[in-house]
Amino acid sequence: MNLNDLNQLIESKRQDITDWMSKKRAEVPIPIYGSVDVRDAGWKIAVVDANHFPAGFNNVASEDEQHLSALLKNHITRQDENCEWVHLYPESHTRNAAYVENLKTLQRLIQAAGFRCTVGSPELAEHGSLAGISGPLNLEVVNVEQIAGEDNIVIDGNAPDLILLNNDLTEGLVPGLATGRVSPPPVMGWHARKKSHHYEALSSYVSEIAELIGVDSWNLMADWFVSKDKCLDRESCRIELAAEVDNFILKIKQQYDLLGIDREPVVFIKNDSGTYGLGILSVRSGDELLSLSNRKMRKLMYSKGGVEVENFLIQEGIP
Repeated sequence: MNLNDLNQLIESKRQDITDWMSKKRAEVPIPIYGSVDVRDAGWKIAVVDANHFPAGFNNVASEDEQHLSALLKNHITRQDENCEWVHLYPESHTRNAAYVENLKTLQRLIQAAGFRCTVGSPELAEHGSLAGISGPLNLEVVNVEQIAGEDNIVIDGNAPDLILLNNDLTEGLVPGLATGRVSPPPVMGWHARKKSHHYEALSSYVSEIAELIGVDSWNLMADWFVSKDKCLDRESCRIELAAEVDNFILKIKQQYDLLGIDREPVVFIKNDSGTYGLGILSVRSGDELLSLSNRKMRKLMYSKGGVEVENFLIQEGIP
């Protein structure tokens, strides 16, 4: 299969695909936002990563902002037609100017949609503003107070109508975010979610859509598996993981040979509960993993907030 063939298949099945997607959207709540990393190798096109708390809105083209604001307004008012005030709950990145610019863009999009938009968190209480690429972002003083028996995020004694979460909660839930007025829901944070959960859910959808358009699901999804309980500071765990990687690479190579794909397999080893590209490494063999320097091994074991890493998603690399 090549991309041109896939385009023709999609065009011929456009109405069937539209109907299928409408049906699936009606079955589950759709998050307010998200981002995916799609790779196209010609013989395989697939999502290799998904982010439920995207931080790249600063890369949105200015001519697209009006359309995005309209989409945000439609989503927010569909959930709560009386919503007037959206509070943006960010990561605690005080020195990352690009991330701050992402927040500034999000705030601008929300304001253009007709909502009041404030930004801040209790963790940023000591900062009146953050430095972005195009200038400072003003922060509100955010507190946590009990309202009707539950903790709520409040600003000047008032609770926002909606809290837009732009914090991946790697280190766990934080007070004030347990209400139903938080989107995406905090349960989607890295304290509870795993990359493998995404792939397990994605697999069934890919199988359905592949059958619908008449292609092999292998062409639409990266191969993967999870290696559990690998404390990589111990040599025995590294040896075991290296053997699993070699076996996985062999299976990929056999599939490539069967399909006439002239490519040396590469796999990515990822922290199953990881974020920001931390705890990710690409290798071509188990020996390459065993010969890693201490610095690279520590990088693989590193997780935001110092959260211990023991489960790894091993994923086929797609160029």
